[in-house]
Amino acid sequence: MDEGHHFLTDILTTGALLLGAALVAVLVFRKLGLGAVLGYLVAGIIIGPDVLGLSGEPETILSFAEIGIILLLFLVGLELSPSRLWVMRRDILLFGPLQVALCGLAMFAIIYAVLPFSWEAALVLGLPLGLSSTAQVLPLLQSRGRLKTDYGEKSFAILLFQDISIVPLLTIVAALSRAPAQEGAPSGLVLAIYAILAIGGLILAGRYVLSPLLRLVGRVSERELFIVTGLFAVCASAALMQSIGVSAALGAFVAGVMLAESPYRHELEADIDPFRSILLGLFFLAVGMMLDLDVIAAQPLLIVGLAAGLVLVKTAVVFSLGRLFGLNNSASIIMALLLSQGGEFGFVLFTASQNALLIEPEAASLFGAVITLSMATTPFLMILAGRLAARRRTSDVALDDPELAAQANIIIVGHGRFGQTVGQIMQAAGLSITLIDIKPEQIDVSGEFGRKVFYGDGTRIDLLRRAGADESCAILFCMDDRDLDADGLVAVRETFPNAKLFVRAYDRRQMLELMPAENLKITREVFESSVQMAEDALRSINVDPSVAEQAVTEFRRRDLARLKAQFKTGNMRAGSRHSFGGKESDDFAMDEG
Repeated sequence: MDEGHHFLTDILTTGALLLGAALVAVLVFRKLGLGAVLGYLVAGIIIGPDVLGLSGEPETILSFAEIGIILLLFLVGLELSPSRLWVMRRDILLFGPLQVALCGLAMFAIIYAVLPFSWEAALVLGLPLGLSSTAQVLPLLQSRGRLKTDYGEKSFAILLFQDISIVPLLTIVAALSRAPAQEGAPSGLVLAIYAILAIGGLILAGRYVLSPLLRLVGRVSERELFIVTGLFAVCASAALMQSIGVSAALGAFVAGVMLAESPYRHELEADIDPFRSILLGLFFLAVGMMLDLDVIAAQPLLIVGLAAGLVLVKTAVVFSLGRLFGLNNSASIIMALLLSQGGEFGFVLFTASQNALLIEPEAASLFGAVITLSMATTPFLMILAGRLAARRRTSDVALDDPELAAQANIIIVGHGRFGQTVGQIMQAAGLSITLIDIKPEQIDVSGEFGRKVFYGDGTRIDLLRRAGADESCAILFCMDDRDLDADGLVAVRETFPNAKLFVRAYDRRQMLELMPAENLKITREVFESSVQMAEDALRSINVDPSVAEQAVTEFRRRDLARLKAQFKTGNMRAGSRHSFGGKESDDFAMDEG
């Protein structure tokens, strides 16, 4: 009992120390505009064994905190349906391998040329440096709503392939190994077959186990069960991949993709995201704690030079590939800066190489420091990338985050021709508004007319929360987004229950897709204007006003009846008898407003 008491005390003390250090450092670095990641790294260095020595065993903390990366990949998978991955297949299977191979071989050549390593050691040190930090890049792309931009999608494709590439890279290490072969250890080919079979098993489990399980949990309506189910899916899929020697994060990603089309996707995302944020912070704390300052002190110029060389080489290679794959100069340099650092899987591969007797522990520490230092440059490079992104297509538009907006009564998402009219009427009524749009050119045009529009994907829960949706009276979705469906709006309604929701539908078909989201006011884009034109035309040709009014009223009644029939049956031809001149047998497949 006494031993258990001391263990619990140690856990609580370590947790309080880590979270307290993170809290102070992140507050300071956020205030300085340098971002949270650098704050976590610096906090880890300060409390780590080489400075204050307040917390030991950073490797244990790192192993635990890697769950944050696993959760991150699961959440990213939730946003990518299989059909969208199929569209991205060229970038994943061609762009990704080229990036890893070219960057890794370039670093191999530099290490082999300037350092006294064998070619085998230089290879197993250089190839891992071709990987970038998923834990740094993806949260930035997500939080800023840039995952669906041209450079965002290609960056994600590269990062996804990098997670897959852990298998061939470990196979290379195993093939070059000088350590005695482990009895029963699988070959690289067998490992690849295991990985394919495991992915197939996860796909089947997602369709025939997880989806029915979520429907059952949905009927029970216990939020805690959603959290338990989501964490179960993540842990089980990650454990399966880890058990066969493949990236655990890849397993979690596959599980996320399998649930991307689930109606409970947004609830899973909202429930798991807080765990991801905390664990990723602990991950970077542990990386900072593992930094060997003695190694840096012994060879500062070499480590700084290698880190700078790594950033420059990867920037040059990724920029060239971006141009080759159709990105313009601006998008290519943004992507190159985002992917220029070393990645967390480098630590895994260096450990494997050390166990294979290909490198000494000192070399693993040296290049671990190079990766950590390159990670420390990323916040500064991301600031530069953000400024370049803000200048894309326009030289002077400021793409500010909605967290900079003052608290407003109304949030309007989309400031095109529809949103502009809505916004002006709201202001005419004396209400304060926050305007959000994802198109830089539209923000630029609005700025010319004195309208401050904030940048971001206004359908994202985290962005709406930063915009003050918790305290707003209403959220009006005025953008021209024909892919917007009921699932996303249900998640917004449940997250911000005090805000009334209004949405613009492109046409009748989209309105039917949105109708399952209850307590939602839907306005068809051209419906009211076409009704108004018909009424004006009737009046202008001297039709009796009462007859015109009756015709409009009857049309609205029939249109509503037909909408209900279409929604109930899921058939666009249903209820055609309610339209003037329509018959049940008519081929009534018009895509009406």
